[in-house]
Amino acid sequence: MNTKLIASSFSVLMLLGSCAPKANVNDKGITVSISQPSENAPKLVRLDVLGENIIHVSATPEDSFKDPESLVVVPQEVDVEYTVTESGDTTIVETSALKAYVLSTTGEVWFTDSDGKLLLREQVGGGKTFEPIEVDGTHGYSFRQIFESPEDEALYGLGQHQADEFNYKGKNEQLFQYNTKVSVPFIVSNKGYGVLMDSYSMMRFGNPEDFKQLGEVFTLYDAEGNEGALTGTYVPAAGETLVRREPQIYFEHLVEPEMARVINLPEGFRFYGSEVTYEGFIQAPESGEYQFSLYYAGYTTVTIGGEEVVPERWRTAWNPNSYKFKVNLEAGEKTPLKIQWKPDGDVSYCGLRVYDVTDHKQQAKHQWWSEMTKQMDWYFIAGETMDEVISGYRTLTGKAPVMPKWAMGYWQSRERYKTSTEMIEALEGFRQRNIPIDNIVMDWSHWEEDAWGSHEFDPARFPDPKAMVD
Repeated sequence: MNTKLIASSFSVLMLLGSCAPKANVNDKGITVSISQPSENAPKLVRLDVLGENIIHVSATPEDSFKDPESLVVVPQEVDVEYTVTESGDTTIVETSALKAYVLSTTGEVWFTDSDGKLLLREQVGGGKTFEPIEVDGTHGYSFRQIFESPEDEALYGLGQHQADEFNYKGKNEQLFQYNTKVSVPFIVSNKGYGVLMDSYSMMRFGNPEDFKQLGEVFTLYDAEGNEGALTGTYVPAAGETLVRREPQIYFEHLVEPEMARVINLPEGFRFYGSEVTYEGFIQAPESGEYQFSLYYAGYTTVTIGGEEVVPERWRTAWNPNSYKFKVNLEAGEKTPLKIQWKPDGDVSYCGLRVYDVTDHKQQAKHQWWSEMTKQMDWYFIAGETMDEVISGYRTLTGKAPVMPKWAMGYWQSRERYKTSTEMIEALEGFRQRNIPIDNIVMDWSHWEEDAWGSHEFDPARFPDPKAMVD
């Protein structure tokens, strides 16, 4: 027998039917206890109605929700009427704009518009999984959320990244904050919806695994055909050439605690003005498309199988970048690999890693992974246009204030001014050359104790100097 509950955002108004409801209805929405939870699956799934077109989805593998305070979503003033209907194992929450469904056996969630047109559906069989994790005595979960995705879907967003990708359908992106890399766990689909993940740990969109070292996926051979490594040739600007075997191309971060040299690179070698080559052969264990990630600073070129798959790319040594590319390889074949690198600095970076061959159907799905959270929280936003979806995002996260006029002028930034004297001299240089400039960016944490009061300023040219940078 069907059970129908009619609710507002503040109270339950009516209960019809004699069957015991599977959903617990409250003043915000519903909570469903999963009747057949599998290992690592949720025990509870909750839908909160935050607007005619916005639903907050929460899930946990525990017996109750932790509900940590959101650092992403501002408090919401909600006054939305909705109905709750149960039909068999499915509970439906319906507003004037959309319908949200929860399957009580697996916790699977999906959404349609008011006419029943499918907008978004979890992977059939349940797309939510949890893995316990503990860090420094704090308990939480790594979660994975997988949605089905039609072939003609396009997925945009994720913030600002540097890998020349716009449509993230079938792509992989690691979400963390870094200079010039701004990660926002929000996706907008051309299918009339958006998803905002409420998680602050490191996340991955697409493949939940990290890229692997070349030798973890391929059998490596050096330039002479010896198994186990590639050949690294280091030609300095002056001095003797160094040749050594490289079991991995992983020179991607500084060695702690001195932070003066890069991990795995030869000590004592002068990289400024040098030319470095890594070459040999890679032997794939199976035929298929392999996805590579190149980490680079300076000038870097990659050739695989005689084809230049990465034409020369440059990045400043103090701010390296990642570039992703794909290559089809045949199982068992020894394919030539060559990386040519001009470090462009004594401290510079180079790395090449790879994924195993992945299933194309799985890769094409809409997937999220979060390293550590207390529970799974995400927001579904429906909209007939992308502008409507973005409007829902702004409703959740708050309106972005318009920048003051001074922030919209000409900016100058460098890495870095060591003292206020250096900054003032640079500013005077712009003025003397009649170069327009409204703002100078610097890192206050590096400044010497160099008092502003020691400088003499012409008030007509320089207003309060502190005001110029505050």
